[in-house]
Amino acid sequence: MSQDHAPRTDWKTFRQLAPDAYDSVLALNKIAEQNGLDKQLLELVKLRASQINGCAFCVQYHIMAAEKLGVDADRLNLMVVWREAPNFSARERAALAWTEALTLVSHGVSDELYAEVSAEFSEKELAYLSTAIAAINVWNRFGAPYRWAPPARQKPPQAKAS
Repeated sequence: MSQDHAPRTDWKTFRQLAPDAYDSVLALNKIAEQNGLDKQLLELVKLRASQINGCAFCVQYHIMAAEKLGVDADRLNLMVVWREAPNFSARERAALAWTEALTLVSHGVSDELYAEVSAEFSEKELAYLSTAIAAINVWNRFGAPYRWAPPARQKPPQAKAS
C-alpha cells in the first residue's frame, strides 16, 4: 500500500463537486452554536472527534479556531490526554466523553455516561451537542479519506530591522 499522503482533493474542490452536500453539513455544523452552546466548548469537541478520526485538516482547523477564541495552548496540547489532565471542567469532561462515545458509537453509550452528561447539560443542550458531534464526524469523513491538506497558519508580518 502506498504511504503517499498527498491530498486526493481539497475542500474547495469537494465543495465545487458537491455544493449541496457541503452546504448542508455546513448548516448542520452551525446549529449548536446558534442555539447557545459555548463556542470554546464546541471547538474542543470538534478537535477531539477529529483527533479520533485522524482528520489532519480538521485537527489543524479546530486548533486554530480554538486559539482565535482564546483557548490556551496547554488545553489544546493536552486534549489527546484530557482524562489525565486537570485543565478541563466537569462540563467539558462530560462533553468530551460524550464526543468519544458518539464518535466511536459502535462501542455503545453506557447509562453511566448518559447520566454524567445529563448532569452537565439540559436535554436541549445535549441534543445540540450531539448535533455538533454528528456534524464534525461528517466533516471528518470527507477530510480524512480525501486527505484535505491542513490549513496553513498565517505568518505574522516580519518586523523591519532598524
